[in-house]
Amino acid sequence: MEIAQTLDTHPRLYIFLPLMYLIWEDQQVSPAEQDLVIQYLSTQDYLADEEKAILLKWVRPGPGFDLIPLPYILEQVRLSLEKVTTPIDINLIEIGLKVYTAHTRKSSLSFLNTATKYQNILGVLNHEAIYHFYPEWRDTQSQHAITTYTFDIRLLTGILHGMQAGLIKEIKDLIKKGLFEYTQDGDLLEYRQRVYSWCQILADRGYGSISYPSIYGGCDDMRAYYAVMETISYADLSMAIKYGVQFGLFGMSVMALGTEKHHRQYLQDIGTLKLPGCFAMTETGHGSNVKGLETEAIYDHSTRSFIIHTPHPDAQKEYIGNAALHGQLATVFAKMIIAEKDCGVSAFLVPIRNTSGEVLPGVTIEDCGRKMGLNGVDNGTIRFDHVTIPYDALLDRFAAITPEGEFKSSILSDNRRFFTMLGTLVGGRIGVPRSGLTACKIALAIAIKYGDRRKQFGPDQGEEIPILNYRMHQRRLIPYLAKAYACHFALQYITDRFVLRTEDDMQEIEAIAAGIKAYTTWNTTATLQECREACGGKGYLTENRIDDLKNDTDIYTTFEGDNTVLMQLVAKSRLTEFKQSFHNINFMGVINYVAAQAVTTITQKNPLAVRNTDEAHLLDFEFHLNTFKYREQDLLSSAAKRLKRLIDEGMDSFDAFNVCQHHLIQVAEAYIDRIILQQFQLAVQIVQDRDCKNVLTKLCELFALFTIESNNGWYLESNYMEGVKTKAIRKMVNQLCWEIRQDAVPLVESFDIPENCMGIITKKLHINPA
Repeated sequence: MEIAQTLDTHPRLYIFLPLMYLIWEDQQVSPAEQDLVIQYLSTQDYLADEEKAILLKWVRPGPGFDLIPLPYILEQVRLSLEKVTTPIDINLIEIGLKVYTAHTRKSSLSFLNTATKYQNILGVLNHEAIYHFYPEWRDTQSQHAITTYTFDIRLLTGILHGMQAGLIKEIKDLIKKGLFEYTQDGDLLEYRQRVYSWCQILADRGYGSISYPSIYGGCDDMRAYYAVMETISYADLSMAIKYGVQFGLFGMSVMALGTEKHHRQYLQDIGTLKLPGCFAMTETGHGSNVKGLETEAIYDHSTRSFIIHTPHPDAQKEYIGNAALHGQLATVFAKMIIAEKDCGVSAFLVPIRNTSGEVLPGVTIEDCGRKMGLNGVDNGTIRFDHVTIPYDALLDRFAAITPEGEFKSSILSDNRRFFTMLGTLVGGRIGVPRSGLTACKIALAIAIKYGDRRKQFGPDQGEEIPILNYRMHQRRLIPYLAKAYACHFALQYITDRFVLRTEDDMQEIEAIAAGIKAYTTWNTTATLQECREACGGKGYLTENRIDDLKNDTDIYTTFEGDNTVLMQLVAKSRLTEFKQSFHNINFMGVINYVAAQAVTTITQKNPLAVRNTDEAHLLDFEFHLNTFKYREQDLLSSAAKRLKRLIDEGMDSFDAFNVCQHHLIQVAEAYIDRIILQQFQLAVQIVQDRDCKNVLTKLCELFALFTIESNNGWYLESNYMEGVKTKAIRKMVNQLCWEIRQDAVPLVESFDIPENCMGIITKKLHINPA
């Protein structure tokens, strides 16, 4: 071999073999690299002219000159090194000296000092040089980040399921048996019929009427209703929404707005799906503005009946679930007109089909057709042309007409009566985000399990590592995992508040439900997008289900109330409460409030606090909650002051609210952020098992710090933190993502998702199901 003969004749060239290997390793040497090496060689005065000429040919070969044989060089270098005696930070020339010594048995020559003296010229080429020859010696932190089971998954699953664990297991067993086998929606009619049949299965097992009183075949258990809706979402979201429309919106409107006569006549048939129905509120021209609905319910006292009429096309009911195919009876929201007087919006039961499925006279129904998602739900439009219904079709719990033909209500205030009636929507604003959270859990389980096993790239000359070991991949997914857990406990909280509600609590509950619905469904959209991208091309394949989850849940940000409008409702509620808190306290009360705010400001904005970067401080639950509360209180008080100033300056109150809309949304967001964090912290604090408590604590810390980081701009503008602290928070978020990575797989396994709901991506990777 020519190079071997050259080295026998010129043994000092052994010193440069590692350098030559490194620059030719990728078979391409840039002119800049060649110049760098030639510059270094020029410092080696001990080299003979012939030796320099050989090295120059190796660095910059001319026509007809064969490239040096890399396998031979690699072999010579590897034979010359021992792991025990070779430091990891050894540079190229030092490696070369070891090669030289191994072949010549010489170790003390005068030129060795010169050889190493100028090696700094090689700069970055020296970095981690040893791994080019012994890649198996590389031992990186990223290679050793692996999934570990530091807590009992079954215990954490039990914590998540709570008192509904038995019911949830029943539903999941049905899913695992394939009764609701996940399928594509190729044939629209077939898919809708399949979803209807699935709802019939649920009804036959008593899950349809589970929230209704036992006298009508139910269990009087609203928590169970939500648990069913959330759990069947694992199998199919169209089924979950159709279930919610039939047994939730439609059934609950009859139960909540009707009286005993309606309950006796309808509830049992609704719960068994013998009577499929609709919840017809939204109109083409008036979506979120329910008070502005234009469908008319004109009272005819001579016949003691109502005439339901759609006065123009924009007043048609639109996007109504169950309308296109299956609905027979609809709860129709319309303005009640008595003797040409508008008495406000009330709810009426209007037949739209007979039991044979034929549309009734005076009713026009059109199919909304294919949608982005939820194509198993038969949405349609409904128009009424002077349809007569009897008086008893009025759901008259809060609005009725006397035998003399006069309007009466137990609630004297028109506004209060209207919002009490709309309380039926609060239930939907809990069910929808719980369903959306299930979609998040599925996507996170898919993406995190895939990331744990999918290997891509790795350290130079080292093995590929799981993509979940990359810090940026962790940053993409693990904060959303923390938010999923946060949303879970927040939704449990608002569910309990709603179930145990009193009339005095209702306004606050409505605001919290609206805000958590908006927060959770926005988070669902963001989570699914991140999970799709994190799975690369696999996430784009329909077989892995994320596409359907994205399409099906996209509407969640809109129905049961557009999220932005809902957040305005939250802000208005907060402003009303803020105003009342001052209205109901005396002068000393105001002084005490201002003093308390001043103490909070002094404590939390002192020079030490705004710069404190101690780990114990950054991870402290009290610091997190105080930080959230400060943002909430400051935004609320500044919004109130801003509105007052604009109105005092003569601006119309509507215009003032319009000018401040962005500010008001921030008020709502800060309030909901605080509610969610508070409930997450409380949930963690009551956990008894130490290991489960530890991992949930880390998730809660990450949720808090990630939320603070997301609002760093506000905290900096408000002088609540200095840059050194926001940087420390960013660093701590990174560290928590790294620490939680080992628990990420067991954390998604704790969701206990049925294997047949996971798509096939994890099966191909031979990942064990939860």
